[in-house]
Amino acid sequence: MNHRRQFLKSSSALVALPFLESFGFRRFASAAQPATPPKRLVFLGFGWGVTEETWYPDIKTPGPDYVLPEGLKPLARHKKDFSIVQGLWNQYSVEGHAGSTWWLSGANKFAQPGQSMHNTVSADQVAAGQLGMHTRFSSLQLNTSESGGAAGHGSGLSMAWDQNGKPVAGLNDPVEAYHRLFSNDDTPIEEQKARLAEQRSVLDTVLENARSLQRGLGKDDNEKLSEYFQSIRDIETRLSKEEKWIGVARPDAPIREPRGGVEGKGSVALMYDLLIAAFQTDSTRVITYRQPGGEEFLSSIGVDVHPHDMSHYVTTKGEKLAASQKRDLTNSTLLAGLIDKLKATKEPDGSSLFDHIALAYGSNIRTGHHLSNCPTLLTGGGAGIKLGENIVVPKDTPLCNAWLTMLRGVGVNAERHGDSTGVLKEIVT
Repeated sequence: MNHRRQFLKSSSALVALPFLESFGFRRFASAAQPATPPKRLVFLGFGWGVTEETWYPDIKTPGPDYVLPEGLKPLARHKKDFSIVQGLWNQYSVEGHAGSTWWLSGANKFAQPGQSMHNTVSADQVAAGQLGMHTRFSSLQLNTSESGGAAGHGSGLSMAWDQNGKPVAGLNDPVEAYHRLFSNDDTPIEEQKARLAEQRSVLDTVLENARSLQRGLGKDDNEKLSEYFQSIRDIETRLSKEEKWIGVARPDAPIREPRGGVEGKGSVALMYDLLIAAFQTDSTRVITYRQPGGEEFLSSIGVDVHPHDMSHYVTTKGEKLAASQKRDLTNSTLLAGLIDKLKATKEPDGSSLFDHIALAYGSNIRTGHHLSNCPTLLTGGGAGIKLGENIVVPKDTPLCNAWLTMLRGVGVNAERHGDSTGVLKEIVT
C-alpha cells in the first residue's frame, strides 16, 4: 500500500504540475524539489518521399552556413534548431513500395529462411521498453485512416514493430487518440480488477497448454513456440501495467477534444497537438506518427494528382513536380508549427518541451523508387544531437546508426540497433 501511495504521489506530481501554475503550486513544488523533465523520443514518418531537387541542401556546403532549400523554407525561423542528415539508408530496403515497414528497424525482409516477410524490433519500441516503465502508455502509435494509406511508397502497414517483429497497433483518428489519452474508464474499480484477473486466468491456461505442447516438437516448431512465449510475456507486461494504473485517473486534457471528420492537412495538425498533450501530461515518452500523404492529404491542399504519379515526377515534371513541391511546403509548414509549440510548452522547471525531446522526421524513400539518402531531419535538444547544420555523412551509412545515436542520447541502454555499425559521430555535439 505504501508503494502505491508513493507511486501515485510521484505520478501526480509529474502529471499535475503543468496545470497548477495558476494556483501557485509550481512555485511551491519547485522550491521543495525541482523536477527533472524526462526525455522523450518521437519519430514522424511520411510517405512518397520528397522533391529531391528542392528539399535537400547542397551537399557541397555542409555545416551551418548552407542555403535553406525551397522545400524547407517554412522552417527558416528554426534553422538553428534542426539538422538535415544526408547519406543515410537501410541497406536491406530493396522495394520501392515497401514503405515505412523497415524504416525504424533496418531489418532484412529475407533474413528468415522460408518466410516471405521478416521484421525486427523498431527503434521506438526499444525506447519504449525503458522510457515507458513509468508512464501509463509505454508508447503511443499514431497512424492515418486515409484510404490507401497502407499501400503506397513510404507508407507501409506500421512504423512500430515489437520484439518479435510484429506490427504494434496504432490509433488512426485524432478523436480516438484523444479519448485514449484523456477519457477515464467509468467501470467500477472492482470490476476492472475482476476483468484483469479473468484475462490473467485465460493467459495462464493458454501458457500451460503451450508448455504441454512443447514436449516432442522439432527444432523449427520450438523456435515458433519460443516466439509465441515472447508474445505471452508481452501480454503479461501489458496486463501488469494496466493493473498498476487501475484507480489512477487520467489527466485533464490540456486541449479541447478534436472535432471528427477532419482529414488530410487538418488531421496532421490535430495529431501534432495530441502529441504535445501526451508529453505535457507525461502519458507517454515515446511516440511514432505515420502521417498521411495520399489522395485525401493532397486534396486537402488543393492538389488533384494521384500520389503515386506525383512521386514519379522526375519522368514528366509539370504538374506532378508542382504537386510534389506543394506537398513538401505543406509538410514543412506543419512541422514548423509543431516546433513552435514544442518551444512554447513549458516544463515545471521553466525549460521547454523542445529542450527535452529528440525528434526524427523523414522517410524510408527518397523519391520515386530511390531508397538511398533517406530524407532525414533531426530536431530537439533531448539527445545531444548537433543542430543547425547540413550534415553529410559517407554514402550508404546505416540509417540505424542515427537511431542508435538518438536512443543512447535519450538514455536508452542499447548496444546496437538493426544493421547499425556504431553511433553516428557526425551528429553528436
